Amino acid sequence: MKKKERAIFIETVLNQLYPSPLIPLSHKDPYTLLIAVLLSARCTDKKVNQITPLLFAKADTPEQMILLDLETVQSIIRPCGLSPQKASAILKLSKILIEDYRSIVPREAKELEKLPGVGHKTASVVLTQAFGIPMFPIDTHIHRCAKRWRLTQGKNVKQTEEDLKNLFPESHWGKLHLQMIYYGREYCPARGHCMEKCLICQKLQVK
Repeated sequence: MKKKERAIFIETVLNQLYPSPLIPLSHKDPYTLLIAVLLSARCTDKKVNQITPLLFAKADTPEQMILLDLETVQSIIRPCGLSPQKASAILKLSKILIEDYRSIVPREAKELEKLPGVGHKTASVVLTQAFGIPMFPIDTHIHRCAKRWRLTQGKNVKQTEEDLKNLFPESHWGKLHLQMIYYGREYCPARGHCMEKCLICQKLQVK
């Protein structure tokens, strides 16, 4: 099966399993999504969704957030890990949004990536999930599955992103990003991978 044929088969399976994948991080607007994605670094979405209601009950806008002191933010988000760095980034980016962007989360990757604590992946997630701008954020699940399914030989997420963007239609990127995450977690994990449960790996005859 050629790479393009594999891609079509994979997308068919994903569409059957996850026809309308939901955004896994709870949020109400681009700002709260930005904060949630920042908190998700080296943390599970489940844990982030337990913590953000506590944080957003105190502050869910940049103006409210900068009224909190560093220790308060850090104490709330501590279960997400890396709390000193994340708390500092949240307060700094909130201040920048107020001063430079009229409290509006920018819709350009270049501008988002200037914000403290916001890298390419975080910016890509916000752009595609908050604004519907075609992006293909690559997390560990997508990187692993793409390599396992021989859709890429990329040794890093940047190359994987380029390969997947070239392989799938732009209008499908945002949905596929979510579908591959869900499939990777449920059927194609890094550990305990069971071929009997993983329809895609069965068909492609990969381990």
